[in-house]
Amino acid sequence: MTDKAGTLYLCATPIGNLEDMSFRVLCTLKEADLIAAEDTRNSIKLLNHFDIHTPMTSYHEYNKIEKGRLLVKRLLEGQNIALITDAGTPGISDPGEELVRMCHEAGVCVTSLPGACACVTALTLSGLSTRRFCFEGFLPTDKKERREVLEELAQETRTIILYEAPHRLVKTLTELREILGDRKLTLCKELTKKHETAFQTTLDGALLYYEGNEPRGEYVLVLEGRSRRQMQEERQEAMRERPLAEHMRFYEEQGMDRREAMRQVAKDRGVSKRDIYQALLENEGQ
Repeated sequence: MTDKAGTLYLCATPIGNLEDMSFRVLCTLKEADLIAAEDTRNSIKLLNHFDIHTPMTSYHEYNKIEKGRLLVKRLLEGQNIALITDAGTPGISDPGEELVRMCHEAGVCVTSLPGACACVTALTLSGLSTRRFCFEGFLPTDKKERREVLEELAQETRTIILYEAPHRLVKTLTELREILGDRKLTLCKELTKKHETAFQTTLDGALLYYEGNEPRGEYVLVLEGRSRRQMQEERQEAMRERPLAEHMRFYEEQGMDRREAMRQVAKDRGVSKRDIYQALLENEGQ
């Protein structure tokens, strides 16, 4: 990092309720040399509300490389820049991650000012497990890539968080039901606002509900992960259907010695290791 380089400040802004704006973010936005905003038309309303008159420039998905280079140049010249997204924390499902990467490569200091984030807010409201979770954001639009991601999520044991727009919600719910099966689901919208909702249901229940109710607003989907016990039972069932010799060979080819393989085969089949040993002797004697 050069001695005179400025700092990029990632400033979390409210996702609905303006009272969620932190004092630290307010001070930073007022004191920065420049504010880079995802949508200046949207952000000017926020800045006007808080009487902030710092110069602003656009930084979004369609200019993130070209504008990113210009912003890094200004940072290297010693200017401090505050990055804001339309709502929430920059870098989460928006082009801010690209600017952060460019700053690190250029040796520019980056710091994040924590605040509102829709995915974490929805997770804590969901009533589902918060100990382990994965954030997928918006699913890919490319059909092949989308299918691949959904098939990966079908095996995910952590709580899953997705974003979706209202006009695509039913399609996404349908695909999730088809590939993941029915799961517990909490649909969150209008987060931090007066009409905030956290609709606890299932994929089947949500599809039934939206047959007669038009989706409105931006959604955060919090979806139950796959049961570890169910996965174990399915694996054991599949293994039990294999011939004993093939079952043993499966584990031995993974590097287990014969004793370890027998122990694992016995566990899969729900029998004792002695039973496996005896069955192997009988097979070898035939």
